Amino acid sequence: MSEQRDVIVELGEAGVLAGVRWAYLSATARTLEIYSEADGLDATWLGSTRFTYFRDRLDRVFACERFAVRSGDDDADLDLLYAELSEHDIEALPRLDPGLVRRANLNGSPGWAHGQRRFLLASCVFGRLDQLPWSQKSPTKKGVARQRDPEPPQPSLFEGLADEEIGGLEAALTAATELDMDTFVVAHSLDPLSRQVELVLGRPLLNSGGSQAWRWRQNLLETPPADGGRRRGDTPLPTGPGTVSDAPVRLRRQSAEPRDDRASGER
Repeated sequence: MSEQRDVIVELGEAGVLAGVRWAYLSATARTLEIYSEADGLDATWLGSTRFTYFRDRLDRVFACERFAVRSGDDDADLDLLYAELSEHDIEALPRLDPGLVRRANLNGSPGWAHGQRRFLLASCVFGRLDQLPWSQKSPTKKGVARQRDPEPPQPSLFEGLADEEIGGLEAALTAATELDMDTFVVAHSLDPLSRQVELVLGRPLLNSGGSQAWRWRQNLLETPPADGGRRRGDTPLPTGPGTVSDAPVRLRRQSAEPRDDRASGER
């Protein structure tokens, strides 16, 4: 089984991918509800706000940080969990076991882990996922893109050299490319004019401008939505921003003029 299939099957069957999908569509819809160029908001605001909402929704669906379940009752503190969500988001919120996913930040970059597989977030210019310039990203993201490819095994650069010629150099380089767990990236983009979005999970590949950006990647918008169901019986929905209809979100089509999300807040 290839790494891509192994990862996607594991995270898909566990409900992790459905959680990521819900979090991003909720975050994007909420961002677009309040985004207005006429009100002075720009690409910097759009990128930063979308990232903040995405991080918040991931913590909600995975019961992390301030949404952690401490009482043993995963239906406790629903007012906090549902606060400011639309009725549609509450109905669609996947029901996942607390502890399924944990926070696993890397060098200050927000991360989430299931077992020994972690993912970080990275924003992208709409329509440019396959050319995402990892060499221009933060040192953390560049380090993730430098991870060794688990398949096929790559021959050592030092193969055939005598031990005394290596002199510890191989160990130093290996340490620089190994992380505490396999780390992947959830990359996301938004075109605010067409309101189209992209969302993928993959293993990044350190590249230079315009070259291949992924060893593999999976389109998460093709993941079927999970059944909602945190609400039980006749528990009333909290009041929230549901007076504004959800922003329409469509799958990716090529945009003629992709726009960048600056200052997304991601590291």
